[in-house]
Amino acid sequence: MKDIFIGILASMFFAVTFILNRSMELSGGSWLWSSSLRYLFMLPFLFLIVLCRRNLKQVFAEMRTQPLQWLLWSFVGFVLFYAPITYAAAYGPGWLVAGTWPMTIVAGILLGPLFFETVQSDNGPIKVRHQIPVSALLVSLLILCGVMLIQWQHAQDLTVYMIMAGILPVAIAAFAYPLGNRKMMALCAGRLDTFQRVLGMTIASLPFWLIIGAWGWRTVGAPSADQVLQSFIVAICSGVIATTLFFIATDRVRDHQGKLAAVEATQSTQVVFVIIGEVLLLSSPLPHGLAIGGLLIIVLGMLLHSFLTKKVKPKITPSRGSVRVGGDKEREQHVSS
Repeated sequence: MKDIFIGILASMFFAVTFILNRSMELSGGSWLWSSSLRYLFMLPFLFLIVLCRRNLKQVFAEMRTQPLQWLLWSFVGFVLFYAPITYAAAYGPGWLVAGTWPMTIVAGILLGPLFFETVQSDNGPIKVRHQIPVSALLVSLLILCGVMLIQWQHAQDLTVYMIMAGILPVAIAAFAYPLGNRKMMALCAGRLDTFQRVLGMTIASLPFWLIIGAWGWRTVGAPSADQVLQSFIVAICSGVIATTLFFIATDRVRDHQGKLAAVEATQSTQVVFVIIGEVLLLSSPLPHGLAIGGLLIIVLGMLLHSFLTKKVKPKITPSRGSVRVGGDKEREQHVSS
């Protein structure tokens, strides 16, 4: 339950991204600056946090061991996640982007079989493939239905162009974010804490953000003071606070696919915070009718996730060619992620 609460708290800060990105676009700011400035502002704060914790050297030592892996999965987890999000905000309202983003809760579950875990057997360590937790998948699909109901009142306003430019990029980001996060958790294998890992991924993705920033300078010129300020707020609220909280929650449950799915499902609550924020800050209309039912379904889904994570024990099935031990029963003594 604590992990789910941390995830919901992270979602509240993540919601700032969707609200302010849309606000920046409405005021004429470019998505190129909205995306690159966030990570450029994040870097010094994360650097100081890790430096004050006196474990900065460990970050660079870890990055030197597999630099290409750090570049690849930081690009997937940060660049391929956030650049499409800000691009989509340029062509669709915040509710559309925030309402599409919960696809990531299903995407994260479907990515499970791509990952292995090492367990100890009588014949030594063996690798076993994670299974898709069916109960968690069904509950996440229920939450996704609730999100769709919230968006239904706006469906008549959508055009084909808005769907292509506002939804498809977010769908890409929805798969990239959990994939990059999980790959980096596996790569670090618990050797780095959350702050170290976020700092390392920010440093590794820095070349890409500099390229995007240079592209923005060449095509639209320097960002306005208002966009710089709002990007700074996004960097602190979403980039530092929300990302760190979310990564802490996923780190705590990385060995349990059901609990990991529940934590990732908390991102569906972002749409609730976005609706509240847009009503208060951008004068958007309040949800009504089916949207209220959608909100109740999301709450129900989160309660079900909380219940399931308390009842269901971790279950891992060996992949083809793995070793069975102890007769008909498999030993599931976890030694690493």
